[in-house]
Amino acid sequence: MSAAKSEVNGSAARRVALPITGMTCAACAALIERRLSKSPGVAAANVNFATARATVEYDPRRTGLRALRERVEELGYRAGDPAGEDAGADARREEEAHRAERRDLARRFAVAAALSLPVLVVSMSHGAVALFNVRWINYLQLALTAPVVFYSGAPFYRGAWAALRHRAADMNTLIATGTGAAFLYSLVATLAPRLVATAGGASGMAGMTTGGGVSEGAGGGVAPMTPVYFEAASVIIALILLGRLLEARAKGRTTDAIKKLLGLRARTARVVRADGHHEDVPVETVVVGDVVLVRPGEKIPTDGVLTEGRSAVDESMLTGESLPVEKKPGDEVVGATVNRTGSFQFRATRVGRDTVLQQIVRMVEEAQGRRAPIARLADRVSAYFTPAVICVAAVTFAAWFIAAPAETRLATALVQMVSVLIIACPCALGLATPTAVMVGTGRGAESGVLFKGGEALETAHRIQTVVLDKTGTITEGRPAVTDIVAAGGFDAGELLRLAASIERASEHPLGEAIVRRAEERGLEFARVENFSAVAGHGVEAEAEGRRVLVGNVRLLAERGVGLDGLGERAAALAAEAKTPVYVAVDGRAAGLVAVADQIKPESREAIAALKNLGLEVVMMTGDDRRTALEVARAVGVERVLAEVLPGGKADEVKRLQDEGKLVAMVGDGINDAPALAQADIGIAVGTGTDIAIEAADITLVGGSLRGVVTAIALSRRTMRVIKQNLFWAFAYNTLGIPLAAGVFYPFLGWTLKPVYASAAMALSSVSVVANSLRLRRFGRQTVGRFSSRSLKSGE
Repeated sequence: MSAAKSEVNGSAARRVALPITGMTCAACAALIERRLSKSPGVAAANVNFATARATVEYDPRRTGLRALRERVEELGYRAGDPAGEDAGADARREEEAHRAERRDLARRFAVAAALSLPVLVVSMSHGAVALFNVRWINYLQLALTAPVVFYSGAPFYRGAWAALRHRAADMNTLIATGTGAAFLYSLVATLAPRLVATAGGASGMAGMTTGGGVSEGAGGGVAPMTPVYFEAASVIIALILLGRLLEARAKGRTTDAIKKLLGLRARTARVVRADGHHEDVPVETVVVGDVVLVRPGEKIPTDGVLTEGRSAVDESMLTGESLPVEKKPGDEVVGATVNRTGSFQFRATRVGRDTVLQQIVRMVEEAQGRRAPIARLADRVSAYFTPAVICVAAVTFAAWFIAAPAETRLATALVQMVSVLIIACPCALGLATPTAVMVGTGRGAESGVLFKGGEALETAHRIQTVVLDKTGTITEGRPAVTDIVAAGGFDAGELLRLAASIERASEHPLGEAIVRRAEERGLEFARVENFSAVAGHGVEAEAEGRRVLVGNVRLLAERGVGLDGLGERAAALAAEAKTPVYVAVDGRAAGLVAVADQIKPESREAIAALKNLGLEVVMMTGDDRRTALEVARAVGVERVLAEVLPGGKADEVKRLQDEGKLVAMVGDGINDAPALAQADIGIAVGTGTDIAIEAADITLVGGSLRGVVTAIALSRRTMRVIKQNLFWAFAYNTLGIPLAAGVFYPFLGWTLKPVYASAAMALSSVSVVANSLRLRRFGRQTVGRFSSRSLKSGE
């Protein structure tokens, strides 16, 4: 996301996105966010743990990027360079930073795993292996564990110290306290065993604790010595690093959608120079106004308008529609779409960051960076979670120190305290919502549905009523010829040719539709003379020596032309919401050309799918009620709001909301913008105006109503995954912490060793991310294949 400007407190503010490395849990993100928010000159700050990005809005007169980065680095984290103009370059830079972070994790884990394994083998032997029953075995464990603690575990201790300096606590605090306590206890037990209890070790607790150590007795035998828990420090660090490594790799996959979008870009463009020769240049060097040649099978390098040639273009990456779209001179083409058949030339109109693809990428990045309201619950819990766990751990230590036998109480209390500190996992809570939002918005982008943020994604699943603007949403949005009725011995093709020849000089939308149909059929236009427009009636002119009238029934009546039975056919067409245009030649009725704003082919089944979702569908239009009812009947809509003036659309949405309904408004025009803003969710058809898109919460890249079904079904599926994540995260901590504290030991004999606690903690975060990744399988299915059951469940 590039830096942007906005108005804050009456002055120009700047918004910037900074990649953050070193965060280990949601508490880290909350700490950075609080620190940035309290910085002078900062109007707002949002730190997303899942995307590892801080979005800051600040007054450049009072602070700057250097100061913001210093605030982050004071906490022990690293802030990278801000996003620039090229989303592709930003993505590559961030990917390289994440790759470096994963390599560092992998190195630290490799060291920890290699050195922890022999320590684990020694500790699990419990004196049964004679090879390990030597007096220096504890020193060997110390030598193996020290590099694990001071190298592999260094990021945890640095993070904990930075948090402590700022009177905060996070996941690093729990890990550092737990492993540090185990290591320091074992270190003292090895170097100065008289300072701790020495008799009996922890064996008396029926395997509740781990660790071991031996020494030679006076008689040459082997006598127990103070137990050590080096494996509780080294193996825990190894397992947590493994969990972090798996989590980092899984989180990397949550941004696959953006990577796929950026991967669709063409690398080069074939520019046609002024002297006619072609030159292959990097796509970044193309400027507005350049003429570019595209051959069959090639990707279109940038956005533009076709100037020469015809072709069929595969726009599935943009709209999700599999059928190629026919393109002719004057049509727009979009960068990264694929030319299928003929060669053509186009003039570049948008390049670089202004292209549709780059705008989509920015929208997805911004959406992934915005919190869903449901995430606030996890944020509130995470804020108090770590201090609460430390309190529970302290109580656990005290309780076991009092309750355990005197000869083992220190070791037992220490082990149970470490288990509590290690098993607690605010990471799972912090990842539950943002990872699902990231995958959901990314999958939506791949399907041609752009959510503006987590709030839109969440609200969409609660929608009860969908209001569809007729023109451009249910219908194509421009008139088209639907019927040609020839009379008086005229041929339909000749009738269309003469009518189109006259209408070429007209600027009326109905006339443009007639001309378009003639062009599509390849008809040759007649030469026209003495053209005149009759206001409110039609046009008349001479074509090839014949007097031709094209207009409504009043024009023919004024010229004394009889209808010759066409009146009944015209009335039937009007009843079908079509506009009949009469054509007369040399004083005789020659036929009718019916024009209508045609219903989109997929509208009826899309509306049926919305009903299967349990939604009420309402059609809104400014057309007269009879025409509106005909269209509604054709697409299966029961409730119609007709003859609504442009300024009254928002009022109609408000009226529906006053009935207690959550309303989604779908539209494409400038006059829809107030209604889109008024609705609980505004859905803009991407083929519409920029103003409508700006006012909407969701944008459908293509013009199909199928996108509305996809958006709501995806929203329901995403919310289900988020609730699953939150449930398991809460359930894990609710059950895990009491188990580690030994609450169940008096009744069931259950407790938990620190090593097992660390494995459970690592798996909890990975499982949440893995569950979110299931959303990648959400398919942009054909609307007709959505069953009522699957739609209602969000499948």
